[in-house]
Amino acid sequence: MKKTYLEGGKICTSHGVKGLLKVEHLCDSPRVLTSAKKIYLKERDGSFTEKKIKSASAAGQFVLMGIEGIDSREEAIAYRGRLIYLHREDIPVANGAMLIADMIGLPVYHAESGESLGEISDISDVAGRRIYTVNYQGREVLIPDVPEFIKEISEEKGMAVLPIPGLFGGADEV
Repeated sequence: MKKTYLEGGKICTSHGVKGLLKVEHLCDSPRVLTSAKKIYLKERDGSFTEKKIKSASAAGQFVLMGIEGIDSREEAIAYRGRLIYLHREDIPVANGAMLIADMIGLPVYHAESGESLGEISDISDVAGRRIYTVNYQGREVLIPDVPEFIKEISEEKGMAVLPIPGLFGGADEV
């Protein structure tokens, strides 16, 4: 089941004296947060509270965000460390693209033989390159996002890979 609310950022601290939040974005681009009209905060009981965004601008790797109801430095500091969530329907996704949250758990299979090779457990960006972590027989296998290895990714089928010999343990892989 797809999550309704997805992590969009983490509040680091306040910025200035008027209640701006300094937010580390957890999206592909800070534009996802700067273009949002509302965010959600998760409460202790697991429910989500909607907050309207008064202002948002990119500041390097951070987003400076003004939230309705947070008007002082002290109020902003009280939110430090909290995650900001976005509603799935509010996140712009290009045609043919997938949200990372929807890729976690997808099956991974050999592009030629169809053999199951586990499932995607994590996705990270290292030195500007996306890396997929695949759980395979109790160990983690890292696969870079390059066309030589990854042949297809779809929500319906999963991720088809053409691994190099030995990557998943077998010497006969192509």
